[in-house]
Amino acid sequence: MYELLWLLLPVAAASGWYAARRSEAGSGRRLTPDYFRGLHYLLNDQPDRAIEVFIKVLEIDEETAETQLALGNLYRRRGEVDRAIRLHQNLVARPALTDDLRLEAHLELAQDYLSAGVLDRAEDIYRDLVGAKSHRVQALRHLLDIYEQEKDWEQARTTAMELEGATGSEQGAVISQYLCERALQALSVGRAEHALELLRGARDAHWACARASLHEGDILSSRGDLDSALAAYRRIEEQDADYLPEVIGRIQKCYEGLGRREAAHGYLKRVLDRYGGMTVMLALAEMIREERGNSAAIHFMLDALAKRPTVRGFDRLLEFASDTAQADVPDHFEAMKGLLAQLMNDRPVYQCRHCGFAARSLHWQCPGCKHWNTVRPVRGVVGE
Repeated sequence: MYELLWLLLPVAAASGWYAARRSEAGSGRRLTPDYFRGLHYLLNDQPDRAIEVFIKVLEIDEETAETQLALGNLYRRRGEVDRAIRLHQNLVARPALTDDLRLEAHLELAQDYLSAGVLDRAEDIYRDLVGAKSHRVQALRHLLDIYEQEKDWEQARTTAMELEGATGSEQGAVISQYLCERALQALSVGRAEHALELLRGARDAHWACARASLHEGDILSSRGDLDSALAAYRRIEEQDADYLPEVIGRIQKCYEGLGRREAAHGYLKRVLDRYGGMTVMLALAEMIREERGNSAAIHFMLDALAKRPTVRGFDRLLEFASDTAQADVPDHFEAMKGLLAQLMNDRPVYQCRHCGFAARSLHWQCPGCKHWNTVRPVRGVVGE
């Protein structure tokens, strides 16, 4: 409310100034009753009624249009989008408005439509504004937002390429994500071969796109082409090692499916030594348990947890201990397991490195800040 009152003060002043200027110019007109009525509403904490009066009093020209733009912006921020649209439409329709102010009014009107969820009208305006050099980049960014909301990934890709040309800023990382989205759409209708082509295109656009390799590995694995799937999954280590926890289990299955269990053991050991991480440690512990029994797995876990203690690791250690008759199982063992499970369930597994959004599942685009490829596995005592 106070924000609106402060904004109305210059509107009231402008209204009085216009009336006074007219009088000085010899028009013979004095401050109008509408002006005083508007002041009355303003002083009596009736800003909505004051706005209506002052808008009627003000003439729309270069000197007052900016105030009108600010009022429309305020309407939108207050959630009164319909009123903002009407005000900005009125501005756009004024023939006396300068080209620059008309462009600003169009931008505000497009933002009104976005806020109202009328994406097609906002898109039409932004497409027109792409041709205006002064607003080209801003319009392209808004169009990207619209196409992402509509999941029109091909339009998003071409717009990102336009933006790259307009700014010189590399857009390959985002374009690769759009191609991955298109690949998933193709896969959903049974076009696996086309999906693979799109995923290769994603890697061409941005070689470090770990997502493209993950999806490619999944498609190849489902076809039974384990050698190629393994190569795709292992590529992720060089592309973006943060995503290795997502494919450790997949890689292990590929090795085992190919009858290369010893190679799997060697791979997991090398990854653990180089990167650490609880997912690979637990996978290796399970292999040791299957090959050499619970006691060897427990000793391996104790050594690993001494170097890097985590809740997940301790939970698995208790599980191994409970299956070992000779283990010195603490009292209230089940209660401890339950507490650990509750602690893990209450903790996010992933977190956005840009805005801090926390999640229990992986999002390639952060639901909070809408950035791509910023949601990563959590590390630390309760994570990797």
